[in-house]
Amino acid sequence: MSTEIISKAIESAVASELSFCKFLAANDTGATGGHQSGVLVSVSASRMLFNEKIPDNDILKRNVKIKWQGEIITESAFTYYSSKKELRITKFGRGFDVINPDRTGALFVLTKQSWDDYSAFILDTEDEIEEFLSTFGISATETNCLFGAGGVQRSIVEQQAIDEFVTSLQVEFPETEAMSQAARTISDTVYNHIEYLVTNPDKKIIEWTNMEYALFRAIEKYRYGDIVKAGFASVEEFVNVANSILNRRKSRAGKSLEHHLEAIFDANKIVYDSQAVTEGKKKPDFLFPSATAYHDMSYPVNKLATLAAKTTCKDRWRQILNEANRLKDENKYLCTLQQGVSPAQMDEMKAEKVILVVPKPYISCYPRDRQDRIWTVSRFVKYIKEIQGTP
Repeated sequence: MSTEIISKAIESAVASELSFCKFLAANDTGATGGHQSGVLVSVSASRMLFNEKIPDNDILKRNVKIKWQGEIITESAFTYYSSKKELRITKFGRGFDVINPDRTGALFVLTKQSWDDYSAFILDTEDEIEEFLSTFGISATETNCLFGAGGVQRSIVEQQAIDEFVTSLQVEFPETEAMSQAARTISDTVYNHIEYLVTNPDKKIIEWTNMEYALFRAIEKYRYGDIVKAGFASVEEFVNVANSILNRRKSRAGKSLEHHLEAIFDANKIVYDSQAVTEGKKKPDFLFPSATAYHDMSYPVNKLATLAAKTTCKDRWRQILNEANRLKDENKYLCTLQQGVSPAQMDEMKAEKVILVVPKPYISCYPRDRQDRIWTVSRFVKYIKEIQGTP
């Protein structure tokens, strides 16, 4: 069923002029314990939902049919509340269980078939989520927005910088590290807030990730645009090109976050080893301060730490539990761009002493009564600087 859902979601989005996706937050799923008032949608998606201009002081509402997971049909409504400046999908009907607290952090996809008919899909697993995002070249940080015709929009200044980079390339595709570095350079030049490396690393992580995906999409268009326009001689040729593009997208997604974290740590003069061996074949993404210190049994355990970096963490967070034997009874840190996980998963993480490190704007997506367990990137950086005695 899972494979069928992801296939239907991708096919539906491809067939739609515009689509919308977001991670379901705790407020969307009822995981906050309060009354569920529908799925909150970015106001930027209003042109997919309404013909009328969003009002300044009124409620705008219209009824539609939504087909969920390709099966269940609801008579729902798109409602804009000008007093809160909120746009929501409401009216799911009694007994509707497609959206529930366990699906906090799942990817919600909405596609438009006609003015009155929409399709919605909930993608639960990391494999489904990554398959969908990779298919459309969307970063986890670019969700809660429209995609499809025209893609994710950039500012004129950003686009000029991206175009200059792409046309100057001497290779077909830069290595992942070079791509990440280029994204940081362009982003820092456009926004001119180098001080955020120290004062607001949470914002920097999101900015850099967005820029890297924008670069990647621009290179793809530059390299493959004419090929796609010209068409293909056979289905096999089309499949080969499509698979090549998709596989490259998937292989790069995981490394981006690691490279940007390295830049944050370097800017804050933090000492670390990346991909250092602890025991056997175990390699945490980051080991603080070093492999040498870790293997020195006289080095205090409370001065050691590991950090895993995973773009999404709904399923794979358990992979980090045994990455360092000396720290098996200590807190284990996991940096992610995941926007929400279920209350049950958060309780499992707490029992296993896993602390999520999440960019500050995303913490509000998690169950409210468990948000105090989550660290911002800034807090983690401060903690490592403290145990290392870095000013």
